[in-house]
Amino acid sequence: MKPKSRFIPIAVLSSLLFPSALSAQEEKKEEAPKQVLFTDVQIFNGLDDKLSPGNVLVEGNLIKAIGKDVKAGEGATVIDGGGRTLMPGLIDMHSHLSIHEGMLDGRDDWDQMATGAISQERLRSYLDQGFTTARDAGGNVQGLAKAVRLGRIPGPRIYPSGGFISQTGGHGDVGRWNDQPGSTNYLSANGFSYMVDGVDEIMKAVRTNIRSGATQIKIMGGGGVASEFDPLHQVQFTLEEMQAAVKVAADSGTYCLVHAYSDESVNRAIDAGVKCIEHNFLVTEDTIKRMKKEGIALSCQSIISLVTFANPEQITFFSADQQTKAKKVNTGASQMFEWAVKHDIIMVTGGDMFGVADGPRQAVNMTKMVDVGLSPFKILKMGTSDAAKVIGWCGEMNPYKDAYPDKTPEEKAEQGIGLGVIQEGAYADMILLDGNPLKDIKVLEDYTNNFKVIIRNGEVWKNTLK
Repeated sequence: MKPKSRFIPIAVLSSLLFPSALSAQEEKKEEAPKQVLFTDVQIFNGLDDKLSPGNVLVEGNLIKAIGKDVKAGEGATVIDGGGRTLMPGLIDMHSHLSIHEGMLDGRDDWDQMATGAISQERLRSYLDQGFTTARDAGGNVQGLAKAVRLGRIPGPRIYPSGGFISQTGGHGDVGRWNDQPGSTNYLSANGFSYMVDGVDEIMKAVRTNIRSGATQIKIMGGGGVASEFDPLHQVQFTLEEMQAAVKVAADSGTYCLVHAYSDESVNRAIDAGVKCIEHNFLVTEDTIKRMKKEGIALSCQSIISLVTFANPEQITFFSADQQTKAKKVNTGASQMFEWAVKHDIIMVTGGDMFGVADGPRQAVNMTKMVDVGLSPFKILKMGTSDAAKVIGWCGEMNPYKDAYPDKTPEEKAEQGIGLGVIQEGAYADMILLDGNPLKDIKVLEDYTNNFKVIIRNGEVWKNTLK
């Protein structure tokens, strides 16, 4: 007769030795995802030029169901919308979360600890304004993006570009005028900007950005206003150099955006394979036509170009030369926007590092587009579904892949990334607000009073309703 086995199953042994731990694990395993139900809302889904009545059920971090008869399970948080508008969370496509008062304040006035602390205030401000996603257009924000994604700090989803890719003397050159070859300034040492020349240096810098979490790459392709060394007419990087950056990004399945103002710099970038132009203020109509034909996106900064640069003397950290450059941009911007609207190119919107007189209000960069001839519906799409479409060009570099869990990979590719829309399976990033932005886009500006509920990734950030 064989002796009885002395083997005790691990699960049984664990229950004997650690009964409380096991029961806690079982309870956690069986715990249902939390639910939030919005009732009696008028839904702008980010895609259609209308509001549709219904209820919206959030389960976990995704939208579970939409319909007039949708109900929640026991224990759900129920928010009575009272007929208010429910719309997708907004997306800012040209943020600089690590730049606060000019490109050099992080070099001369603060260390990186202080810069990060100040950036945290900006992250909270974005959420207060209903911006649940931000594409950062250059700077060392990969750590912030990771901390937000892992739930360590509150903030919008961040799609970081990583350090600026700039030539020596280019728009991203944050050194001092008397720096010599081989010098490394404080900002570059911390991944804020890479001054690189030649294909090999560019490829290494782009790979470094991607290694540290960049979802797309920002190239400085021409002269700028806020920088010290580069006049507006300057074309930066050779075609071969820019193609090298685009190639490395493409090898990781993502794309490049470019800082460029003039015809020559914009067209060189398009020749190299860049997919999104930032600024674009000094181009001709022929370049706009080319952007339309080739599906190139324009990232618009209306406040900086049409308002702030109309009176650049108010920018205390600008030199006289920078103020002159700003006035030239202001003159060209209105004409450029007129052509962009006329030819209906892909447009998204972003605030850059400049706010308005009473502080950062990112939505004003959207609402100002009424003045250049866009309808409220088109403007809303710029900050929701159209922005999400451009973000989706980052492909598999997208760190947020939970949306549409019931779809096949092919269906997901067709559906999108689940941002900028209110659809079943999309991310639960939404704003409940007073007013109808399809009729009056300016209701987005008074976010303090008009935004009653803000939800980001299924978590309620703000709720002023009883």
